Amino acid sequence: QKDMLEDHKRTGAYFNSVMQNQKQFQGKVVLDVGTGSGILAVFAAKAGAKKVYAVEATDMAKYARSVVESNGLSDVVTVIQGMVESIKIPEPVDIIISEWMGYFLLRESMLDSVLLSRDRFLAPGGAMYPSHARMYFCPIRTNAASQRREEYSGTMQGWRDFQADVQEFYDVDLSCLSKPFEKEQRDYYLDAAAWQDVHPSQVVGQPVCFKSYDLHKVQIQDIQETVNATCTLPIGESGQIDALCAWFDVQFCGSQENPTDEEVLLTTAPDATGSTHWGQQTFFLHPSLECERGDSLRLKIEINRKKENHRLMQVRIDYKLQGTSRFAQEAQEVTRVFHIE
Repeated sequence: QKDMLEDHKRTGAYFNSVMQNQKQFQGKVVLDVGTGSGILAVFAAKAGAKKVYAVEATDMAKYARSVVESNGLSDVVTVIQGMVESIKIPEPVDIIISEWMGYFLLRESMLDSVLLSRDRFLAPGGAMYPSHARMYFCPIRTNAASQRREEYSGTMQGWRDFQADVQEFYDVDLSCLSKPFEKEQRDYYLDAAAWQDVHPSQVVGQPVCFKSYDLHKVQIQDIQETVNATCTLPIGESGQIDALCAWFDVQFCGSQENPTDEEVLLTTAPDATGSTHWGQQTFFLHPSLECERGDSLRLKIEINRKKENHRLMQVRIDYKLQGTSRFAQEAQEVTRVFHIE
């Protein structure tokens, strides 16, 4: 919770979305889904909400109550500990506010609870804060990809040396463990998306939005089932592409019936001043791609929740370099499956 509160880009965007649109909150009933520390509920109450229901599934609820009491808002904010699937609220709500976004936007699956709350409690014409979300990819150049390959190679060489030593000194054959060890290390070093604070100077092509959501319209099954998308990334610089960089933004626009006066954007794009706590998700390409300016990279994206843990994700990306360069003419389609832990 402290890390998120210290993220001024994140907390500031929510503060601005409420305080720059106080007219939309005055006299309204608000539901804060996953209130955590209770700070968004406090914002809503200070903006003039008539009633705020702050829902929290964990024991953070007792701390949220303390924050509400310390700010003299107990007559406005009611903290409810429980799951949105089972809680009861005595009236429809005019606004649902929630900080539900995870890495790669959809990790953690908290959006499910927000949409369920919308379907259960939001009055007709009510507003979602945020109201829209978009996901982006762009090509980047980073030495982290080669570092990952070197670390993987070093780890595997260390295993081979260890295996030989055990064989020599103890006459025990561990070769049956080589394949599972290699898979474990490959999953960690090569096939895992990595959190990174990407600098804009590393970006070598314009970002492309590959998926967007209207939080007033998207259905739970749309995000629970396989998410498919395609996009084409333009290459703006000749040289190597080492990775694909992904991020998201959310917009606070209110609803059609109750639009905001001031639209607010919270973006997690690469920023020279530093990242939000979400950073960016980086998908390393092994091997790197040689390309020329004017080429493009066609992506076919398939996002699934992991069966063993629905809060984690598996992302399949089929990619192929396109264009008139000799690199593009010789390129083959590559399929990679990444996981986001």
